[in-house]
Amino acid sequence: MIVNLNHKHRSVLPAAIHFMLRSLAALLVFLGVTRQVFAQRQMEDLDRGLVAIDRGDGTVMVSWRLLADDPDDLAFHVYRRQEDGTWIRLTDSPLLDRTNFVDEDRDSPWPRFYQVRNVISGKETGETATVEVAKGQTHWVIPLQTLPGYTPNDASVGDLNGDGRYELVLKQEKRPRDNSQRGPTGQTLLEAYTFDGKFLWRINLGPNIREGAHYTPFLVYDFDGDGRAEVVCRTSDGTVDGTGQVIGSPSANHRNADGLVLTGPEYLTVFEGHTGKAVVSVPYVPPRGDVRAWGDDYGNRSDRFLTCVAYLDGRQPSVVMCRGYYTRTVLAAWNYRDGQLSLVWVFDSDTDPRENRKYRGQGNHNLSVADVNGDGRDEIIYGACVIGPDGQGLYSTELGHGDAMHVTDIDPHRPGLEIFSIHERPSHPFGANLRDAATGEIIWGLAARDVSRGLALDIDPRHPGLECWAVGPGLRGLFNCRGEQIANRAPASCNMGVWWDGDLLREVLDRTQIQKWIPEREACDVLFDAARYGCTWNNGSKANPTLCADIFGDWREEVIWRSADNRSLHIFTTPLPSEHRLVTLMHDPVYRLGIAWQNVGYNQPAHPGFYLGHGMTPPRRAKIVTPKALGQSPDRPQTD
Repeated sequence: MIVNLNHKHRSVLPAAIHFMLRSLAALLVFLGVTRQVFAQRQMEDLDRGLVAIDRGDGTVMVSWRLLADDPDDLAFHVYRRQEDGTWIRLTDSPLLDRTNFVDEDRDSPWPRFYQVRNVISGKETGETATVEVAKGQTHWVIPLQTLPGYTPNDASVGDLNGDGRYELVLKQEKRPRDNSQRGPTGQTLLEAYTFDGKFLWRINLGPNIREGAHYTPFLVYDFDGDGRAEVVCRTSDGTVDGTGQVIGSPSANHRNADGLVLTGPEYLTVFEGHTGKAVVSVPYVPPRGDVRAWGDDYGNRSDRFLTCVAYLDGRQPSVVMCRGYYTRTVLAAWNYRDGQLSLVWVFDSDTDPRENRKYRGQGNHNLSVADVNGDGRDEIIYGACVIGPDGQGLYSTELGHGDAMHVTDIDPHRPGLEIFSIHERPSHPFGANLRDAATGEIIWGLAARDVSRGLALDIDPRHPGLECWAVGPGLRGLFNCRGEQIANRAPASCNMGVWWDGDLLREVLDRTQIQKWIPEREACDVLFDAARYGCTWNNGSKANPTLCADIFGDWREEVIWRSADNRSLHIFTTPLPSEHRLVTLMHDPVYRLGIAWQNVGYNQPAHPGFYLGHGMTPPRRAKIVTPKALGQSPDRPQTD
């Protein structure tokens, strides 16, 4: 059953206020006063991200980044090195419409070496670092130093050493358990690797941080603007940093007879990204207090942790640590500056004002971050409610808890962003629904008794905007962004998505497969299966890869899977050319923050803060400033 509210809106605010807000948003868009015109955001100083792979037929795919601070008229020439060491230009004219190139010369000897050179006003102005590709190199493999009994799990990326390239921070688990399960767990490890396969450090969270998806979210981001990413997470007595130093008491054991950790200190710790050294630890906020005050006596509700990065002032990133979503909900914002953590604000659903009670029980197993109202500052989309950059509640729909949500410009014909979300055992007819991100206005909804998964991707070029589908009793088919059913069947998976082939549609990512939706047949074709390379997926039925992100190359996404024997990670980039030119997604604020929270709880795909899909108009570039521009980036060779 569909409940469409385009004319009769169920709302958390009076209809008149909705009309005023939407009219103001439309006026701002018309005037060009969007979120990008506010203060420049401090973001990563990335290099060109040049990569090359063997496409399997003797041809080579070369791909590189376009950056948010590149000139609009920047073009590129592609070069290949010859056997005598000289460089031959492969492009007849500078490439201005794309950031990838296929070298179709099958007779050139292996290995092959490539460079990309910037062209401005017809003149070459520099060159990238040289990239090498060997015959048969269709992807990259990172050998892991996995300890006995451990399994690689989720990962994140950040520029740990300030060289303009990403490094990987990987979570390793031994015996994780859900919060609802008693029994001892293992000790979670965080390990750092370069994409060249070099092992950097290992952090052991120790015996007093229980192991599992809801206990151990971590952030990798440059919070202090020095050009190098930090690693931030919850720690306790016995946590060992990347240099072997112990946080708190090395002998403390706060586990009870059931293996639960319901007492003892908790800390918020910032680690140096390039060494794993603990820089500063402070008492974790929000504290657990009496676990029974959260709704049970075994920590299932008190120990539900989420975390994210948000630009609360519109300029610099802050850490947001969260606790609870089934009942009491608490968020705490921190700034990390000059080697110190400072508490900015705390939002608590169970404290004054009384209005905060509406925010109880509204959280998901995940969260998102975006500037939903266009004032240049980020809000935290905490499931069915939104917390503002000042630590005050923006609105609560009171629709309750859910397992998944997606925040982006789902309907490009409406001003601003939308949220597609689902709910468990709802007491309302909106088991799956689309709402206005700024106001909470419910645009349309689907009635269902219990919705377990839901996804929003642009997979059908015949309909503008993103298509939506969900899994639950009574739900069937595929819906367009206006809530109209457009197919009797939908993709079987509701887990992840990836931009992989050459068009602007997104592909379905599930287990080890990348699948293309074929609207005419209402079915998916498999484009790629990493199982051919001995890979497998993470987190059971969630079936996600280790990471899906725009790590290097052009704007499309790379996918990282672990090997079935847990000894390596396999990184795949698309071998397919694309005629579309977009700025790297990692320089879009909403998408970049989505990669930072992708490992949190039930993994969700990152979305950009603009409509990226069939028939899209060119998006405005984010206004960013890099540590290099501020003179704060570590010294490193600049070749581009």
